[in-house]
Amino acid sequence: MKQEVIELDGAIGGGQVLRSALSLSMVTGRAFHIKQIRARRSRPGLLRQHLTAVMAAAEVCGATVCGAHLDSQALSFEPGEIRAGDFQFAIGTAGSCTLVLQTLLPALLQAPQSSRVTISGGTHNPLAPPTDFLSRSWLPLLRRMGGDVELELLRHGFVPAGGGEIEVRVQPSSLTRLDLCDRGDAISQHAWALTAGLTPNVAQRELNQVAKRLNWPPEALQQVAVDPARGPGNVLLLEYAFEHVTEVFSAFGQVSLRAEKVVDVAINQAIDWVRSGAAVAEHLADQLLLPMALAGGGTFTTPRMTDHLRSNIAVIERFLPVRIDCLEKGADLLRIEVLAS
Repeated sequence: MKQEVIELDGAIGGGQVLRSALSLSMVTGRAFHIKQIRARRSRPGLLRQHLTAVMAAAEVCGATVCGAHLDSQALSFEPGEIRAGDFQFAIGTAGSCTLVLQTLLPALLQAPQSSRVTISGGTHNPLAPPTDFLSRSWLPLLRRMGGDVELELLRHGFVPAGGGEIEVRVQPSSLTRLDLCDRGDAISQHAWALTAGLTPNVAQRELNQVAKRLNWPPEALQQVAVDPARGPGNVLLLEYAFEHVTEVFSAFGQVSLRAEKVVDVAINQAIDWVRSGAAVAEHLADQLLLPMALAGGGTFTTPRMTDHLRSNIAVIERFLPVRIDCLEKGADLLRIEVLAS
């Protein structure tokens, strides 16, 4: 007997609603129809990176798709069998490679054999987690859950030029429960200022601001000059390594924003998280939820409920037999628990 098509309203969130639905549809075999895709964004509907995620997901699982075109605000997706392979996907803009990758990974972990995926586009996009966040923060936790995934950054790609590329190797693996309610002891702190096609003065000013506001020593600060052909581009990365988790905060250079103001964006996010006492900050919370649900259980603490987290919970509970409980433990501490229902 054919399962009922899951109906989703994309107006409850942004592109993450669609990406989570694609991931969950592939691994559960359940079809879905989504309307009002990204309805509250300045440019509603499918942008290039969303369309790439849809077509990549369709290729990985042999799906039947209707509505897959630029600016589409409605989409139907009926998955087939997940297959392994050597996949190559090109976004064609500076749209995020990392978001396309995260859409595919849950299915590729359940593929019958190992896979290699190459994605070209934006590796450092201000509206998505940079590749460094995945490699240093998210993937180590996924591996702790049992996921066998290796990520290599082949070329940087900034907005607006794009042209970046990542390569990922995935071995079939089963995810197990992760409980992450505290950070453990502090291990190290590090800051990188990446620039492509800009004067070294930009990176130096950014690192000076890190030293001034956070009192980090010179050995914790590093300038990274990327191939000028990949620019112009600039990103400031702050890494906090703890015993149980590593967090990475980022901020991107803009023509109208002073170098010091760029740094302040990342620092303010980091300070908010450090003061909260929570294990993970808001972006990592968003991206841990789906693997935990697929593992059938897990817990983490995060500073607060966000729109992304709320909409992700709503989508996950439509596809999987899990319940996600949220308990406020203080003014800036929220405990999330995934339970098999």
